[in-house]
Amino acid sequence: MFKPNVTVATIVHAQGRFLVVEEWINNKPTWNQPAGHLEADETLVQAAVRELYEETGIIGEPQTLIKIHQWIAPDKTQFIRVLFALELDAPCETHPHDDDISACHWVSAEEILTSQCLRSPLVAQSIRCYQEGTRYPLSVLAAFGDHYE
Repeated sequence: MFKPNVTVATIVHAQGRFLVVEEWINNKPTWNQPAGHLEADETLVQAAVRELYEETGIIGEPQTLIKIHQWIAPDKTQFIRVLFALELDAPCETHPHDDDISACHWVSAEEILTSQCLRSPLVAQSIRCYQEGTRYPLSVLAAFGDHYE
């Protein structure tokens, strides 16, 4: 049975800047939004909250849903990526708790869109989707079952 990877990512925006996390892959720095896999016994929003904290130290909940992407990576791995947005009043200090994250940077959209060190093309595409301005309330996502009620 086919089971795609389910991941969450959060665009964190403040005063025209976007938060990217940096991790080293194959001895090269790569940028991504705070992102990671959905884990057992958590909702999509809970996964986004957890990943945001683990990768940046920021305690916060996404405010809106931007997009759900299905992406087939170059190695043919398939992902369902749920993209959220969190608006902050101002850029804040970060303190990653995930050892894989070497740094966090507040950068412009242009720096992301022209970067040669993105983790995947979805990083830039996420910024484009953010710029389009379409937002959905988190209420469009629902967890159903005894565990969640």
